[in-house]
Amino acid sequence: MRKKEMVGRFVLVLTMIAALIGLTACNTVAGFGRDITDSANAVKRVVF
Repeated sequence: MRKKEMVGRFVLVLTMIAALIGLTACNTVAGFGRDITDSANAVKRVVF
C-alpha cells in the first residue's frame, strides 16, 4: 500500500471516529443544536 493511500485511510478513520463520538455525545437533533450553540457562545466569550 502506498503512503498516500495509508494517510487517506488514516484520515478517514479519524474522521469517522470523531463523528461517532460527536453523535454519541448528543443523542438528539435538539441536543446537537444546543451543543453547537454552547460551543459558539464559548468562542464568543473567549474572543470578545
